[in-house]
Amino acid sequence: MFRVVVFLLVLVGAVAAYFAVVLNWNFSSGERAGWVQKFSNKGWICKTWEGEMAMVTMPGAVPEKFLFTVRDDAVAAQLNKVMGKRVTVHYDEKVGLPTTCWGETRHFVTGVMLVEDIPLVPGIIMQQNPRPAAPAELGQPALPVPPPPPAPPQPVPTK
Repeated sequence: MFRVVVFLLVLVGAVAAYFAVVLNWNFSSGERAGWVQKFSNKGWICKTWEGEMAMVTMPGAVPEKFLFTVRDDAVAAQLNKVMGKRVTVHYDEKVGLPTTCWGETRHFVTGVMLVEDIPLVPGIIMQQNPRPAAPAELGQPALPVPPPPPAPPQPVPTK
């Protein structure tokens, strides 16, 4: 009987250690940018926030989909606020979680940042609130301002 109790305690300890390692260790960590197009709270018993982000590399290209999970309600609220706008998300990739109670994907979003500028192609950025650029900003010398035309002669009054 003593051996069975010790075996069960060792088994429970090993399972707890496995979950502690898997939940606190990241296989990878990074950032992705795109437009969140789906975001919902899903699950029968274990509710998790599941999302889908469209990432476009070049205008006219087929978007790549990034599937992600959010476990923090504060991050989920931030994502709901910026829905439909271009965002950058920070994620941690976790490998080895045995059930979907932790999330349906391996990518867990931990932060969200709104992107103000929209890159059209690498190296060219379009501002959201465009304004005319001054010649000096374009790297061109400013054109000299011509002098005002001479004043026309005034008639002299005669007496």
